[in-house]
Amino acid sequence: MDRFAEIEVLVQIVEQGSISKAAEVLGQSVSATSRHLASLEERLGVRLVNRTTRRISFTEEGELFCSYGKSILSELQDAEALVGSVSHSPSGTLKLTASTSFSMLHLMPLIPEFTRKYPRIHVDIAASNRYHDIIETGVDLAIRTRRVEEDSSITMRKLAKTRRRLVASPDYIGEMGMPRHPEDLERHRMMIYMLADDPMRLHMQKGNSRTTINVSPTLTCNEGQLLMAAARDGMGIIAQPSYIVQQDLEAGRLVRVLDDWDLPQLTINIAFPARRHMPAKTRLFIEFLSDHFKANNYEDIWLS
Repeated sequence: MDRFAEIEVLVQIVEQGSISKAAEVLGQSVSATSRHLASLEERLGVRLVNRTTRRISFTEEGELFCSYGKSILSELQDAEALVGSVSHSPSGTLKLTASTSFSMLHLMPLIPEFTRKYPRIHVDIAASNRYHDIIETGVDLAIRTRRVEEDSSITMRKLAKTRRRLVASPDYIGEMGMPRHPEDLERHRMMIYMLADDPMRLHMQKGNSRTTINVSPTLTCNEGQLLMAAARDGMGIIAQPSYIVQQDLEAGRLVRVLDDWDLPQLTINIAFPARRHMPAKTRLFIEFLSDHFKANNYEDIWLS
């Protein structure tokens, strides 16, 4: 059997935690996946995976071989990407991850053009508001708004800065009135994104004036698009990055609230594994996304 296929099977079993899930990811039958694993164990002369009816666990030899296997597959991907770049026909799967909002608003609209330009690149988007471990999940490129990565093997490149804005629907402001000072927010219906830093407090600044507002929310949520829908329906005031609210502001579905006061800005970063040879698919998408942001002047719009 193909040795690389055997290694890929073991790596996927470790990452997915089961043979059936590994088979699903690899697009093959469970029986074929089991045969690859059995062939690898027979060739090495050691047991790599302990199987029971309920769960699987990995032997010390299995964990050791898997760590080397990941490195081998990574080198293979680099070699394929390098050759693809030279031949001007890059190929393979480009695995991206970003928040649901960023994926909807700023990745998906670009994918049709990117795949028309590079038809042999298959794009796989993992939309999630929780940060994926880039190395463990095999992500090629992630969009982050946190300042640093804990893993020193991850490279970060700034894409754009953005303000966070307080916004509400015209109907809500017509009903409740426009706040004139941050303290007025205590009398308003606030809706909070729970995955933000320090979500129950709004740290606000205007010139040399600083204040912190403790929020007693009407609604809390871990999904920005649900909060956006609630705000458009007049349920209250939300604090969201400009890259999420800008389209609704321009369309008049939302209006700015206390816009002369600033919340802490966010930096949108591109994060990717540091490799000796960056895969062509990753490099091309970074250039494609960065050029799009510059051409549309997003940072200036989102900071204004």
